[in-house]
Order: sequence, then C-alpha cells, then structure tokens
Amino acid sequence: MYDVAIIGAGPAGGSAAIFAAKAGKKTVVLDSNKSVTKRAWMENHYGAPAIAGPDLVETGISQAKKFGAEFVVTTVTAVNKTENGVKIVTENGEYEAKHVILATGMMTDVAEASGLKTKDGTEPRIKTIFDVDAAGKTNVEGVWAAGTCAGVSMHTIITAGDGAKVAINVISELNGERYVDHDVLKA
Repeated sequence: MYDVAIIGAGPAGGSAAIFAAKAGKKTVVLDSNKSVTKRAWMENHYGAPAIAGPDLVETGISQAKKFGAEFVVTTVTAVNKTENGVKIVTENGEYEAKHVILATGMMTDVAEASGLKTKDGTEPRIKTIFDVDAAGKTNVEGVWAAGTCAGVSMHTIITAGDGAKVAINVISELNGERYVDHDVLKA
C-alpha cells in the first residue's frame, strides 16, 4: 500500500509528489498524459523566465523521481474508500493508498463514479471542480484535491503551490504533527 497516490502529473500533482516523496512517503503518481500544461508556453512562472509546458512537467517529474516517487501512465476510472485507505481503479489495474490527491486539472469525471461532491467552477472554461475545504479535503475521507480541479487559478505557479500545500497537509496528517520541509545551504 502506498502512503500517497496522486492522480495527475501536471504542476499540482508533480509538486505534491515532490513533497510527499521527499518526506519519505511511499508515493505513486497515476497520470493519463493529458495535461493541458503540455500545450502551454509560460513566461510568468517564477524561477523560469520562459519555459514550455512539456519541459516544466518533465522537470517536475524528474524532481519527484529523484526522491523516489513512482510514475504510472494510466487513466483512473474510480476512487473508492476502503477500511484501510483508498482504492484507485484504473484502466489496467488497481492501487491502494492511505491518501489520494486528485490533481486532475480540468477533468473531474472520476467524481460521479467515486461519490465525490463537485460544484461549479469559477475559472473561465472550468465548468466543474471538486468541492474541497481550505486544506484540500473532499467529502470522502482520505481523498484530497489540489490545483485547478480544486478551484484555484489555472496558472501553473498557483496550481504547483496548491499541490505543495495539500501534500504538506496530507503528510502532516500521516505524521500526526505539522510537517515542514526546509533545506539549508551548506557553507
């Protein structure tokens, strides 16, 4: 069983994967390879004066893999609460995790099959989002959402930050105390 399963490898999911894996949590990212970021050009992402979406996504994936995150290309069809966590059903298998972070961008189609509450989106072209609290929790215990699908702005810098925030909240819950990740320069 994984500690954290993340659905989506765009900026929100990739950022969540970096934090979860770096915290030593057994992490898997399930991605359908349909991220809208892969079609983007950005000149407003802090720390990257100009970057193509595919390069940003690949950099995030490489960073998360460096810390031990696993990546699987698949499409998730349902997320179901179990006695010990959450079962993720995909087109070619099942995964189990203590917690799941949905970072599916504009896609919320898994909601109906999973009993997840949704609401109208507020961003242009975003019709539906997962209904989450300020921490990123959905109505299903152990299922969280981050990024555009959780109602934050589509801008990659914002979705990446939201993915990090939700991952920190998940890690804190797993640890039973507030988690902070700060690295210090070595002199």
